[in-house]
Amino acid sequence: MSIPPDLFYTADHEWVVDPGGPIARVGVTAHAAGALGDVVFLDLPEVGSTVTAGSTCGEIESTKSVSDLFSPVSGTVEEVNTSALDAPELVNADPYGEGWLFTVRVSDPTPAGLLDAAAYAGLPDVGA
Repeated sequence: MSIPPDLFYTADHEWVVDPGGPIARVGVTAHAAGALGDVVFLDLPEVGSTVTAGSTCGEIESTKSVSDLFSPVSGTVEEVNTSALDAPELVNADPYGEGWLFTVRVSDPTPAGLLDAAAYAGLPDVGA
């Protein structure tokens, strides 16, 4: 499994690029996408809504289950990936590219608890 070295990760299997802002892009990891199975529906935060690092901000529904989506950073949602809303399978096909979920105007430039690629790969359930 590929874990891009230029991203930051949460123990809940979300990734974020540019967590220090001003705009951070958020998605779920390939590990999460694989564990979920075929993603069939996304409930993402609305543009203009406020998200808080570590808090639930949406849901991902697959053929197996419904899982909470957590924001890795705090701030205001700037954009939602409408392509992924229309074709949720993008999360499985390209979780680090076309399957991104939303962007956040970061309110805290030093989010706590994020992992670099090596630390994420070292999580027991990821085991790179």
